Amino acid sequence: MSRLLRSAVAVATLGAGALAYATLIERRWYALRHVTLRGALRSPGRLRILHVSDVHLVPGQDHRRRFLERLGELDHDLTVVTGDLLGTAGAEDLGADALAPLTGPERPGVVVLGSNDRFGPVPKPPWRYLTAPSDRSPGVPLDTDRLVARLATHRYRTLIDETTVLQTRAGTVSVGGIDDPHLEPTRLPSAEQLQPKDPDALLRLGLVHSPYLDALDVLCDAGYDLLLAGHTHGGQIRVPGIGALVNNCDLPLDQARGPSRHRGRWLHVSAGLGHSRFAPIRFACRPEATLIELTA
Repeated sequence: MSRLLRSAVAVATLGAGALAYATLIERRWYALRHVTLRGALRSPGRLRILHVSDVHLVPGQDHRRRFLERLGELDHDLTVVTGDLLGTAGAEDLGADALAPLTGPERPGVVVLGSNDRFGPVPKPPWRYLTAPSDRSPGVPLDTDRLVARLATHRYRTLIDETTVLQTRAGTVSVGGIDDPHLEPTRLPSAEQLQPKDPDALLRLGLVHSPYLDALDVLCDAGYDLLLAGHTHGGQIRVPGIGALVNNCDLPLDQARGPSRHRGRWLHVSAGLGHSRFAPIRFACRPEATLIELTA
């Protein structure tokens, strides 16, 4: 066998191994990240937020539901879910029920929706994930009203271009949530529409599924101190030493996962727990939830 042929076989073998790992192992290798953010609270204290995003749940994913059940055993004050709970039509009850363990009588939950909570995913070849943005045109309409109603039975408040105040055991949290700007056409609310209901709350928390810069700017202009988002899947496929290759929005690629700053505010982008059922792959980007501890 020639040296060139041996090299080609080695490269092909390595690629096949990486693909098998990404499709069979890593996408089910769930992680819980721990992050501490200082300076987000407006008075002394501690607040712990469980941030979950991009569950993309379809029937049969018991491994993902079991991980969510384990998250319910954590000692957190507030559960925040930043959209794309559903992975297919007919999963509205399934998606809401999977999040039930994460809330309780003294542990409220709040949700903003993603485009996949309104429309089913559109089939496309998995390699297009790296070559083109996801389709922003709607797929099969989902029963979003049913999802929101079911979430409410599990102590979740869903925000669609609106605000609310949540009472946690750590203190009052004033929350504003934007409907997913990834939908076409994008219609962002004004900063005036999203003014915090309690300006003296322990935390002013701004939420959006897709962290487009215009949406983050609206939350900053409205006066929120911590911004949480999902959508990017952390890049879903990352190159060690380089990071995310795509993030499906206009956020800088080095902010596609984890904590960073936007206009002086803390921003946390969840890498999410799932993926489109038409792109069942993760590489160097484990599916994850995050326990965020906030201090003054």
